[in-house]
Amino acid sequence: MTRMHDMGGRFGDGPVQPDAEDAPVFAEDWHGRALAVTLAAGALGQWNIDTSRHARERLAPKDYARFSYYEKWLAGLATLLVEKQVLRAEDLAQTADGGEGTGAAAVAPHPLAARALKAADVAAALAKGGPADRPSEVAIAFAPGDAVRCRRPGGNRLVDGGHTRLPSYAVGALGRIVRVHGTHVLPDSAAHGLGEAPEPLYAVAFAASELWSAPEHPGDEVVLDLWQSYLESV
Repeated sequence: MTRMHDMGGRFGDGPVQPDAEDAPVFAEDWHGRALAVTLAAGALGQWNIDTSRHARERLAPKDYARFSYYEKWLAGLATLLVEKQVLRAEDLAQTADGGEGTGAAAVAPHPLAARALKAADVAAALAKGGPADRPSEVAIAFAPGDAVRCRRPGGNRLVDGGHTRLPSYAVGALGRIVRVHGTHVLPDSAAHGLGEAPEPLYAVAFAASELWSAPEHPGDEVVLDLWQSYLESV
C-alpha cells in the first residue's frame, strides 16, 4: 500500500458504514460490468494481482479521493491496458457508437484475442482463482506464539515508492504469530516484474492499543497477513 491508498486507521475520514444485510451485491448495474471487464482483462495474462493493486494505488490523490470503489478499478485497469500495450490511449477514447479510435487498427484481430475469456469458461476460471502459494528456499523463521515486530521503516525495500502489503499503521508495532500460512509470492517484488520471490507468510495478531493511541476498543485485536521480510524477532 502506498500514498493515498494506505488509509487504514487514519483520522478524519469518519466511521466505516457497512452495507445493510439485504443490500444488492452491486449498487448499480455498471459495477458488475466493471468487475467483469477487470477480471476478463486480467485473464489475458499481461499482469498479476499485485501489479493491478499497484495501478490503483498510483491514482492521482485528487482522483483517488473522488472516485468510487469501482471507478478506482476502472481507472487502474485503463492504466494497465495502456502501460502493457494491450490498448492505446486512443482506443480507450473511442465512443460506444464508433467515434474516435475507429479504423483498421480498431477492427483488426488483436494479438491477444485467443486468450479472451469466454462466457462458458467464467465459472471454471473463478473457481480456480489465482493461488499465490509457491515453494521457497527461504526458511520459516517464526512459529505460532512468537513475538515479532514490524520492521521500521516500512515501505517497499526493492522499489522506492513501490507496492507493499505492510500497512503504515503497523510499522514498528509489536505482535505475535498466530498462524504460518506457508510460503507465498512476495507482492513487493511481483508487483514490479522482479519475480515472485516467495517467502513465508504469517497471520500476526496486534492489540488495538499497539496500533493506535486512542482505540475505541483497546481490548480488540487486529490480525494481519504479513510476509517474513516485514518482521523482526523480539
